[in-house]
Amino acid sequence: MIEELWLIPLGFIAGILGSIIGLGGGIIIVPVLTFMGFSPTLAVSNSLFAVFSNSVASTAMYARQKRIELSLGWKLGLMAIPGTILGAFVSSEISPDIFKILFALVLISSASYIFLKRKIEEKPIDISRLLLVFSAGASFFAGIISSLFGIGGGLIFVPLMVVALGISMKRAAPTSQFILMFASFSGLIMHSMLGHPDYYQALLLSIGAFAGGILGARLSLDIKENKLKIIVIIVLVAAAIKLIIDSTGIF
Repeated sequence: MIEELWLIPLGFIAGILGSIIGLGGGIIIVPVLTFMGFSPTLAVSNSLFAVFSNSVASTAMYARQKRIELSLGWKLGLMAIPGTILGAFVSSEISPDIFKILFALVLISSASYIFLKRKIEEKPIDISRLLLVFSAGASFFAGIISSLFGIGGGLIFVPLMVVALGISMKRAAPTSQFILMFASFSGLIMHSMLGHPDYYQALLLSIGAFAGGILGARLSLDIKENKLKIIVIIVLVAAAIKLIIDSTGIF
């Protein structure tokens, strides 16, 4: 059991990054667990516990800073729940190699989003009926991704809020963390019902992710994002390359 204590600092680092960027710490946790020999299903289910813990801590801090769009957040969160149910069932059927390739694409998409993030301009908030219908579909898809890959779905929610709904980045990331409470909780419940997680490992990850969420929310107020972006992009791309190499057996 002592040998698994490294999961706490992993959750902590992932929690800081997940809280600041709003994409969920699973972007870091799942690739690392996969590299360490965890099965995709175990990595995903354990990660969802950490994502939930991280989102709770982050949300508490961001709520005090009054940076969460609560009305929009709970609507998108509830819309994501059906997708998380489907994603949990799919995760137990997908092969490890296919999982690695698909997750590599998710990581590359995340890196691309972070790289282009500074070029996205804020515009007036638009929550028209048509956009809400579109958002409902996007939330359902985000729920599937959340439960299938263990990342929480922030990859969909943050760009959706910034690009489509016109919410500033300073409020989109905190709102995404609020939404992830819904998506990750429903996902971890489904994975638990299917017998996927290791609860001791999930607890260690969650402890680190909770502390990381608190620190990340505080740092997000004045941290210089450009340097952080470069580091995160390098990590995501490197992880994606490693996953592709492992799945294809090139080396």
